[in-house]
Amino acid sequence: MINIFEVNETNQMVEKENLDVRTITIGISLMDCIDSDLNRLNEKIYNKITTVAKDLVKVGKEIERDYLIPIVNKRISVTPIALIGGAACKTPEDFATIAKTLDNAAKAVGVNFIGGYSALVSKGMTTADELLIRSIPLALSTTDFVCSSINVGSTKTGINMDAVRLMGQIVKETAEATKDKDSLGCAKLVVFCNAPDDNPFMAGAFHGVTEADAIINVGVSGPGVVKTALEQVRGESFEVLCETIKKTAFKITRVGQLVAKTASEKLGIPFGIIDLSLAPTPAVGDSVAGILEEIGLERAGAPGTTAALALLNDQVKKGGIMASSYVGGLSGAFIPVSEDQGMIDAVNDGALTLEKLEAMTCVCSVGLDMIAIPGRTKPETISGIIADEMAIGMINQKTTAVRLIPVIGKDVGEVVEFGGLLGYAPIMPVNEFSCDAFVHRQGRIPAPVHSFKN
Repeated sequence: MINIFEVNETNQMVEKENLDVRTITIGISLMDCIDSDLNRLNEKIYNKITTVAKDLVKVGKEIERDYLIPIVNKRISVTPIALIGGAACKTPEDFATIAKTLDNAAKAVGVNFIGGYSALVSKGMTTADELLIRSIPLALSTTDFVCSSINVGSTKTGINMDAVRLMGQIVKETAEATKDKDSLGCAKLVVFCNAPDDNPFMAGAFHGVTEADAIINVGVSGPGVVKTALEQVRGESFEVLCETIKKTAFKITRVGQLVAKTASEKLGIPFGIIDLSLAPTPAVGDSVAGILEEIGLERAGAPGTTAALALLNDQVKKGGIMASSYVGGLSGAFIPVSEDQGMIDAVNDGALTLEKLEAMTCVCSVGLDMIAIPGRTKPETISGIIADEMAIGMINQKTTAVRLIPVIGKDVGEVVEFGGLLGYAPIMPVNEFSCDAFVHRQGRIPAPVHSFKN
């Protein structure tokens, strides 16, 4: 049983070490909204979301007040829209009307983001899937809070290279459609392999078809807390280092468990999972790179970085699963460049490259995240980067993702400002040797041999 004494123990973490509950996310099934009439479909979607999530922001503020724990975001995820709009939508523009409905619903209930403008195409694309994907540039350029995710691969099915090729084009088109905002639309678009059904973090959140009608998922974050704890054991053995991370992750997750259970009771919606990902912010001291440097690296990206990150990710998971019976989502360490001041510094110092970031994704949560690249980068090159990251997820039986931002009109050496939690990012160089012939092959990369487990 979680009690107020445990909450009091976290006061210093909150006040001095940037501990926060990053998000309370309500997952909402839209399966009962399906209709062949587009107007009725949009009406049903709006009514369902605004009814189920009407008290989310209010309850979040009540929990913040009662426990003095910051809850940075209140969010919604919905059933992948490609599954919901197939009967009514005949064109990409039809799907974009649903994006507008989602945006209006998000604004009506006061949440920060709404995710689930999504399609699951790891083995093939239906007509509805392809229409939704082709609508993404329009959808993200005409809405404020809608986030989109496309799952193009899995360990069980392989990688749908037709979808990978298409997503390279869509990322570039989305960048062009939002170039007046430094291609910000791409910050709300993520490409997945092995996407989880219960992820509360944006831009990749959607409400999986295996979930209940509505569910509460909570994401907790505390890179600053972990770094401060490690400062107390500087120079100690790996055993002490690992024990410290585990104990700290346990305490962080207990805070999330309390918030999740309280929100569940107040909203009358079942508790789903705690995602204990270490998600950084641009705030000083709230950096995953800072943890890696405290472990013993001069800069993130130095030799030893992948090993240090593997250690961190594993110990966070080990500590978290002892604190909650329902740990899920992504759970681990995020390495988004624009959202982590330490990562930005490492890029500027020449310690961290795109290739080193790719290597790091083999052992941490998610993948190539919030990376700004030159706006002139070819769609095929973007597809090649996506394919590489999908292969890491497929072979290693883990979730990987790509959120690249080709900033139209900017090149290597320039900086792009996104603002808020999205931070700012230096434009990183991309290998310019061609992969066109590879990307333009048709079909899919088969599932690896270890996928055949039954």
